[in-house]
Amino acid sequence: MPIRAIAFNKPYGVLPCFTDPAGRPTLANYIAVPGVYAAGRLDQDSEGLMILTSEGALAHRITDPMHKLPKVYLAQVERIPDDHAIARLCKGVPLGGKRTRPAEVRLLAEEPALPERPVPIRFRKHVPTAWLELTIHEGMNRQVRRMTAAVGHPTVRLVRIAIGPVRLGDLKPGEWRELQRDEIRAMTG
Repeated sequence: MPIRAIAFNKPYGVLPCFTDPAGRPTLANYIAVPGVYAAGRLDQDSEGLMILTSEGALAHRITDPMHKLPKVYLAQVERIPDDHAIARLCKGVPLGGKRTRPAEVRLLAEEPALPERPVPIRFRKHVPTAWLELTIHEGMNRQVRRMTAAVGHPTVRLVRIAIGPVRLGDLKPGEWRELQRDEIRAMTG
């Protein structure tokens, strides 16, 4: 049986699972592909790329930090981070008694072209925001949000744009596509 693997642009407010006893929106509202399961999580209040697959070994390679598969995020943060805050993020920050691995972080000069979010971010007139691109190689619970908060710049919007060789590209929120064989091969080594 061939491996099924899809890239999905998870909208804001959608749970990263197929069922919810409370009736909130889930992956099942968007994906009717039997036998695929989320390889990793993306919090309800985060958006962007998720990979779903029928292959347990592929899911393991995506989620296990041992494989150091890069995950790229765009984070809108409160206030403009200075060089010191960026350097701390790059070096790794302590979270819950454990230091995160070094990250690649850059301050974006312009706001990225992203679809409007159905629920606007909280707006505070006297608190400017900035956009960071962060590449991490692990996946602690709410890691990017916790990292930016630890250096004094809470995240107000978070969008994952890449997992390893798979990019979000022009997938609109709620859309999905089959992964190409070369994308799967690049993740499995």
